[in-house]
Amino acid sequence: MTPTTRLAGIYTPNVVPLDDRGEIHEAELRRYVDWLIERGVHGLYPNGSTGEFTRFTADERRRIIEIIVDQTAGRVPVLAGAAEANTRETIRACEHYHRLGVRAVAIVSPFYYKLTPAGVYAYFKEIADHSPVDVTLYNIPMFASPIDVPTVARLAQECPRVVGIKDSSGDLPHMMRMIAAVRPDRPDFSFLTGWDAALMPMLLIGCDGGTNATSGVVPEITRKLYDLTLAGHLDQARNLQYRLLKLFDAMLYSAEFPDGFRAALTLRGIRAGAGRQPKSETQQLELSELSRQLQCLLAAEGFAGEPVGGCSASREIDPEQLARLVRRIIGDLQRAPHPAP
Repeated sequence: MTPTTRLAGIYTPNVVPLDDRGEIHEAELRRYVDWLIERGVHGLYPNGSTGEFTRFTADERRRIIEIIVDQTAGRVPVLAGAAEANTRETIRACEHYHRLGVRAVAIVSPFYYKLTPAGVYAYFKEIADHSPVDVTLYNIPMFASPIDVPTVARLAQECPRVVGIKDSSGDLPHMMRMIAAVRPDRPDFSFLTGWDAALMPMLLIGCDGGTNATSGVVPEITRKLYDLTLAGHLDQARNLQYRLLKLFDAMLYSAEFPDGFRAALTLRGIRAGAGRQPKSETQQLELSELSRQLQCLLAAEGFAGEPVGGCSASREIDPEQLARLVRRIIGDLQRAPHPAP
């Protein structure tokens, strides 16, 4: 593999449209794939966090990849989420997706059980040694065991199949340390950011692209931000990054993840349906209000009409409210009990 063939660009971690029975809406998923490709995404990333992979069965996860690979028909590469609950099932998923022709698989670090760096290394080494398809590591420390820099460097050095990492920590210095540790010896190794709020700075410090949830809702903006940054039009890119940040924060922090993205996608004309996670009456009301706020944000970008009653300043997302939500979420995570050994 040469440096020119490494994974690069905007890969969309797509929502999976569901019908009224909560089943995969295949026709709408196919329409959604075409919609994304027509709007310029470089690749698709099904079975990621935005795709709620843990809320589908193993057979459903495989079916999602089958549908998307078939519908893309080689127009863009597919980075398939292949994470299962153990190495054996994950390797079987890698084998199946390899037969389908995906470009690579993305595998999240072990979740539920918090492992040491040695355990994380052993987990990925076992998979990489037996996978017939290229593997990208997936670091999302808020949900799974973190992948530290020495572990990334060791896997990159020892495992030719490990060709990149998707990092959703949003930690810029961490990304820089990974690039500095790996790229001199593995110029083919790809670094993708999963944190939309820092896409521009991540690209500027050497990332190859991103797996960004906003690209599933406003692919036009995310792709343009990528292009402007790489072309060196930094003033325009900075302005676009701040606009994207406002929409990203609203979708991420104002509802249970990823319901905000599902609600916004519905406003773009894709029949996303309700997610599988049950909601209380209060959550339903909050989601209804969020949909109105998102409609105003999308209207400001020209992607939707204003809701009935317009978009007065009083209805805009309050930054202080968002800050309080962030603090509450962090506090809840810190207070959450850890599983017994």
